[in-house]
Amino acid sequence: MSVIDQIRRKAKERLMRVVLPEGDEPRTVEAAAEVAREGLARPILLGDPQKVAAAAAARGADITGIEVIDPENSEQAARYTAALYELRKAKGLTEEAAGRLVSDPMYYGIMMVKLGDADGLVSGAVHTTGDMLRPALQIIKTRPGMKVVSSSFLMDCPNKSLGENGLLVYADCVVMPCPTAEELAHIAVAAADTARTLCGIEEPKVALLSFSTKGSAKHELVDKVQQATQIAHQLAPELLLDGEMQMDAALIPEIGASKAPGSPVAGHANVLIFPDLQAGNIGYKITQRIGGAECFAVLQGLAKPCNDLSRGCSAEDIVNTVAITAVQAQAVT
Repeated sequence: MSVIDQIRRKAKERLMRVVLPEGDEPRTVEAAAEVAREGLARPILLGDPQKVAAAAAARGADITGIEVIDPENSEQAARYTAALYELRKAKGLTEEAAGRLVSDPMYYGIMMVKLGDADGLVSGAVHTTGDMLRPALQIIKTRPGMKVVSSSFLMDCPNKSLGENGLLVYADCVVMPCPTAEELAHIAVAAADTARTLCGIEEPKVALLSFSTKGSAKHELVDKVQQATQIAHQLAPELLLDGEMQMDAALIPEIGASKAPGSPVAGHANVLIFPDLQAGNIGYKITQRIGGAECFAVLQGLAKPCNDLSRGCSAEDIVNTVAITAVQAQAVT
């Protein structure tokens, strides 16, 4: 069974409420109908009900029974405005400005998640990552003990000898351009949690990657990964984690045994932490395009789950991301 099939099956075990701020976007409406039909979550569409209905009709999507909320005419707007004002008044936000923000579907959806009226949020068919991540960081914030929001990619590889029966978690490939050693350590711990929550990997084996293995090269970039490894051990001493390590040493048992003898991770890693965004982004795309892996992106580190889409996404991509978000929500509620 593929990783996304496993996630969909788990999503069905306990229905979570996932809000879709781009509620009148045609692919989003189609996806919401499929989510409801398959019982993956309880989707909530934000937008003008007439525009939502028109988008559904244009796509042939049955949204009967799906909750549709117009942020500009919502009974909860005053409550959300008051709550947002209290959260941000120390940063100079006025009540009037808070009211204007709440009328924006993105901010409205984030407030739904913050106040427990939704369990997670998915956007990105129209909006950029920053459009969602900015209010999410301001309002939902990072989870306790976590200093950064980052991303993981769930890589389902045809070569089943790699990772966990072909399943690997890559981080960070989207968010943090050049993490510090401390940030890299937090990314490693978050990625291990993602491996457990979404992939069912009971024992994450985390390798912090570099162009050096155990001091084979000397450079300040290697120093950073070594420092990150030490910090990650302090953050999660129970975690099987090692570094710095080259990719082949992390994945291939014979090479791991040769380059990093005695390592609890070398040759058997299922979670790979890239030293910066250039390496991570290039690495996942090579694995996807040349290695033929299916990949699924997820944000990690927020107190409650919010996930981003590519603006070129399909309706099926949105369905999958809603299922991922639902499973993340199960883990925090």
